[in-house]
Amino acid sequence: MKIAVVGTGYVGLVTGTCFAETGNKVYCVDIDQSKVDRLSNGEITIYEPGLEKIFLRNLKEGRLKFTTDLQSGIQEAEIIFLALPTPPGADGAADLKYVLGVADQLGKILTGYKVIVDKSTVPVGTADKVKQAIAANYKGEFDVVSNPEFLREGVAVDDFMKPDRVVVGTDSERARKIMGDLFAPFVRQGNPIIYMDERSAELTKYAANSFLATKISFMNEIAQLCERMGADVDMVRRGIGSDDRIGKRFLFPGIGYGGSCFPKDVQALIRSAEEAGYDFKILKSVEEVNTAQKLHLVEKITRYFQQDLKGKKLAVWGLAFKPNTDDIREAPSLEMISRLLEKGATVTAFDPEAMNNVKQVLGDQIAYADNQYDALTDADALIIATEWSEFRTPDFEAIETRMKHKAIFDGRNLFDVKQMADMGYHYESVGRK
Repeated sequence: MKIAVVGTGYVGLVTGTCFAETGNKVYCVDIDQSKVDRLSNGEITIYEPGLEKIFLRNLKEGRLKFTTDLQSGIQEAEIIFLALPTPPGADGAADLKYVLGVADQLGKILTGYKVIVDKSTVPVGTADKVKQAIAANYKGEFDVVSNPEFLREGVAVDDFMKPDRVVVGTDSERARKIMGDLFAPFVRQGNPIIYMDERSAELTKYAANSFLATKISFMNEIAQLCERMGADVDMVRRGIGSDDRIGKRFLFPGIGYGGSCFPKDVQALIRSAEEAGYDFKILKSVEEVNTAQKLHLVEKITRYFQQDLKGKKLAVWGLAFKPNTDDIREAPSLEMISRLLEKGATVTAFDPEAMNNVKQVLGDQIAYADNQYDALTDADALIIATEWSEFRTPDFEAIETRMKHKAIFDGRNLFDVKQMADMGYHYESVGRK
């Protein structure tokens, strides 16, 4: 099939590349000429495991192309995916200016039937707005479909190529058949394509992410109780996770969720509920808990240093909001570092992939190490903010020889509490003794 993907951000680039991988011809459109040039020359613009290999293969085979010209990009396409930013506005509501702006342009250049697919995470009713924007300038036939993405950063290629479900929101039989044909190669093992109306599909994405955010915040609340009651959150987690009504995933406590989806989607669903006249109390609490949890380690560190962090040198392992990505959007590490700097501490950080992105935000407010051990030189304490695999089994002798004090504040519960005590470390984690 011939496909256009408008927007080459995280979702757009993964979407376009993976569709090309199954033999489709894909034109990716973006307004950033520099980015289009880099992608056309084989320079991938995001870090995502497994993506670069198939990106280069499909670029070489001519199935994946890039342009800044919307009209030429969509000219031959049967399906046009809108993978555009929907950033939160000042009130938390999703800003649709990019989506509706492109819809308006499409209405001026369409010449025949096409399926327009909202791939971006958008509020309920967006498909109707996109239809109206196109129809204002185009009187021919077209369909607008909601097809939310459920990609997890770090495993996005596998998620796209082997989805546990595909959600397609449309009332059009013609669009339904086209979307079914497109996704057939991805669901050969029997995972479902779930068809529904556009509004239900739009709400499904927000509901899924908000539910997962709720699980995370609930476990962080349980962790707070564990610390106060002398219980162990790891044991509690295993005890409840073995119940198949609850499940084992998203029950790990930590220093809060971040990234491009959970914070934005929780806020957007709260605002959408308000517009519909409903007070979504649970999600407001989820957001409140997450905001506080991002600073949980700061409270522990401040208490350890007897309320005085002036002149203290702190090492931070991990800056990305999760491992296997360079994404620092809403990353707990940034909240934590900013508060530590306000209290007079100095920070040296290391992350395998995210340091360049952090430099664009924090600049020279902190120092950046070439590796995880160099970050420890003369440090008064180590803070673990992201659970990269290389942090899980470190050389503790190397840690001890570089640090001034054997103090570790672990926001991801990587190490065994008893082992750390036996080695003589002051070790504090989340929800454990």
